[in-house]
Amino acid sequence: MRTGGAVGNDERMNTAGDTVTVVGIGADGWAGLAEPGRAAVRAAEVLLGGPRQLELVAGRTKAEQRPWPSPMLPALPGLFAELAGRRVCVLASGDPMLHGVGATLARVLGPQRLDVLPHPSSVALACARLGWAADTVEVVSAVAHPLARVRRALAPGARVLVLSADADTPRSLAALLVEAGFGPSSMTVFAQLDGPAETRVDGTADGWGHAPDDPLNLVAVTCRAAAGTRRWGEVPGLPDDAYAHDGQLTKREVRAVTLAHLAPLPGELLWDVGAGNGSVGIEWLRAHRTCRAVAVEADPERAARITANADALGVPDLRVVHERAPAALVGLPPPDAVFIGGGVTSSGVFDACWAALRPGGRLVANAVTVEAEAVLAGGHGRLGGELTRLAVSRSSPVGRFTGWRPAMPVTIWSVVKHADGGGPP
Repeated sequence: MRTGGAVGNDERMNTAGDTVTVVGIGADGWAGLAEPGRAAVRAAEVLLGGPRQLELVAGRTKAEQRPWPSPMLPALPGLFAELAGRRVCVLASGDPMLHGVGATLARVLGPQRLDVLPHPSSVALACARLGWAADTVEVVSAVAHPLARVRRALAPGARVLVLSADADTPRSLAALLVEAGFGPSSMTVFAQLDGPAETRVDGTADGWGHAPDDPLNLVAVTCRAAAGTRRWGEVPGLPDDAYAHDGQLTKREVRAVTLAHLAPLPGELLWDVGAGNGSVGIEWLRAHRTCRAVAVEADPERAARITANADALGVPDLRVVHERAPAALVGLPPPDAVFIGGGVTSSGVFDACWAALRPGGRLVANAVTVEAEAVLAGGHGRLGGELTRLAVSRSSPVGRFTGWRPAMPVTIWSVVKHADGGGPP
């Protein structure tokens, strides 16, 4: 994939449909396009984009103008097969590779078929207006994503840029900030950035009374916490009361050790089997914004509680499967890690998890009963790995004094799957 160079002859651009040129365009339209972008638009036989982008170049090209089909993603392979052999240019807002259609096309068509000519993104423009260093800013897209993702980024002093889904996003964001205890946070809404109709509105979340305006907007937030607001750390082991639960919860200290064995890495997928109230899957997702997780829970009340906990802790993309394992595991994408927190003694659960686990993946299982410990000991005997027994005591009043109240000890088995399907020798 080439980015940013000059557009050359037509053959290099789109011979036999091999290359699709993706041109970033701002709210300033044709006036803001550099000559390579203008040349690509003029040379196109077919111009694809949203209605707003297509309107920005009206009268500047003789190309057939086609808005994206809806729903877009499943239609893309057929659309580009139909357009094979024609010079195709795609118009995208700002930088096509920053939460834009360029990244989608790279996944669908392959990066080798793309010739990307980026425009300054709304993120870059907002940082320029505010004097913010871009590498200090957390960017959260609310376009086709739940706004609750913002919660994961909230911390005193944090700078967050929210890409709005529509004109009402700023008002919804203000309400979310107030609910999360960040009502004093400052908010700046930019609309039509870099265009002739650019506007800016400033205020605080708890005093936000501005009516919805332009749907093409971005919200800049400087986070400030109200007095008494709870603050959640970035590392695993959130306090137990960070979760709504019915007692079926992997406790804080055990959770931290369990996550250390699971060792989440960017982009990896976790199966949290017998998820209880979802704490392990949620903290896996909080480890990195690209991590993915599926929580499998048969109890309907707990499954609903997992969703509520995930929203409250800023990871609403957690997928919840309300069904009993191992049947619930059929058809799920192969995991990079598996945590079995409940159901380790159920027939077929471990075998299904181990069979699906990718080579190099980690499986961690916890046990508190003698029967479950026997399953873990048997697995360790066959596949190796590491057994850990964790005993935790917490202080508790004893009359006028303080003593230690021990929790039930937990046995943790962790094992890595080798390429041959086995564990360590």
